[in-house]
Amino acid sequence: MWEKIKKRTGNLVFFRSLRVRIFFLLMIMGLIPGHITRSMLINNYEKRAVSVKMSEVSNQFKMISNHLIAYHYLSDTSSEVINAELNQISNLYDGRVLVINKNFKVVKDTYGISEGKTVISEEVVRCFRGEETTYYDGKDGFIEMTIPIVDNVNQQSEEQGEIQGVLLCGLSTDNISLTISILERKAFVLEVLLAILILLTSLFVSKFLLLPFHKVTKAISEVKEGFTDKALSVPDYEETQHIVDAFNEVLKRMRILDQSRQEFVSNVSHELKTPLTSMKVLADSLIGQKQVPEELYQEFMEDIAAEIERENRIINDLLSLVKADKTSGRLNVEMVDVNKLLESLMKRLSPIAEKDRIELIFESNRPVTAEIDETKITLAGTNLIENAIKYNRPGGWVKVSLDADHQFFTITVEDSGRGIPEEEQEHIFERFYRVDKSHSGEIPGSGLGLAITRNIILMHRGAIQVSSVLEEGTTFLVKIPLTYSK
Repeated sequence: MWEKIKKRTGNLVFFRSLRVRIFFLLMIMGLIPGHITRSMLINNYEKRAVSVKMSEVSNQFKMISNHLIAYHYLSDTSSEVINAELNQISNLYDGRVLVINKNFKVVKDTYGISEGKTVISEEVVRCFRGEETTYYDGKDGFIEMTIPIVDNVNQQSEEQGEIQGVLLCGLSTDNISLTISILERKAFVLEVLLAILILLTSLFVSKFLLLPFHKVTKAISEVKEGFTDKALSVPDYEETQHIVDAFNEVLKRMRILDQSRQEFVSNVSHELKTPLTSMKVLADSLIGQKQVPEELYQEFMEDIAAEIERENRIINDLLSLVKADKTSGRLNVEMVDVNKLLESLMKRLSPIAEKDRIELIFESNRPVTAEIDETKITLAGTNLIENAIKYNRPGGWVKVSLDADHQFFTITVEDSGRGIPEEEQEHIFERFYRVDKSHSGEIPGSGLGLAITRNIILMHRGAIQVSSVLEEGTTFLVKIPLTYSK
């Protein structure tokens, strides 16, 4: 059973090959038209040959019909000349000729079988009405014709004379069938030769057409062995160029991610090492001194506690970020009153704002309930509002606005702070990125808050935008669907 499955799978893989498909397509495009052309030529020849033979026989039998009237053969069949003529034409076309008078009686049969018998058939009746009939049977190889015997000898006017009888002829088409057989054999040989030529051409063309794709595969394999600074280029086809352009974009993104990963590791190491270094320096200072004054001991311990708190904040932010990345899409979604959530946030952060006399303003245009993860949105909102407070100026303000339409709700966080330089706004969501590096020691933070916030909003299928004017303030706009969809 497994062998059968493997065999079928192998066949499927074989037919999935683009080269195989191109090969079969070229074969089909070459063989089918050739076969159709052969059939059309033979059929046209057959129709033409039958038509010519019918025309030739019809002319000869019309001449004979005139002779039959001239010799009064329908009433007296003793004329040796007419009998010889009928036998001759019968032998010439390997057929049978019946002469029927107007009483539907057979007066002459070149086979001598039906003489004296009455023949009433549809073709004979139609012929007595003046309509010649022809019938070709290609399967059995014969032609059947009826020609009226018209008395034009004693007719004075130009109109057709009275029909006195009918010539019923059955002719063999063996010579046409023989010619068709010869043509079919020759056509078959040519078709086989054409198939071989198409086969070789298809193999060559399919290989040639796929060369650019092999170049792409080879170039990608080289990249797999190690990143290269050289961009790929395979301009043979527009399609390969599109593939290469897309791959170059992916490669560029991979390089950026690799560089970001290295910077992330470096920043994590630096951020985690700095508080430890400070604590070690403070601890060594205490150990190196004897009879340390209580005030100095208290001061050093407070500094060590502050560094521990800083270390703890960095570790918690890292854990939040890693958890957000790892559990992307795993939200504990429930219907939440967003107004109440933001009011709770503002209340909890108000003591921090009061230290620098920063006014917190909450403005809601309408009641809003949405399907969100309350814990994660609370974390994202906390990061935005806390940043607006930290990077503000004494006596400033932070305004949080809530609005919604039929599909999304929006949270706007505005502040009167220092603002963000335009060239740095695209980097603020990167991990460990700090805008004002000169004051990074004065303002507590790990540089991970906005990265965490952005991840949370993207998990909710939302978006976040920033606009800022230096020394005037910054505005963050968050847009999230009211209904969560996976």
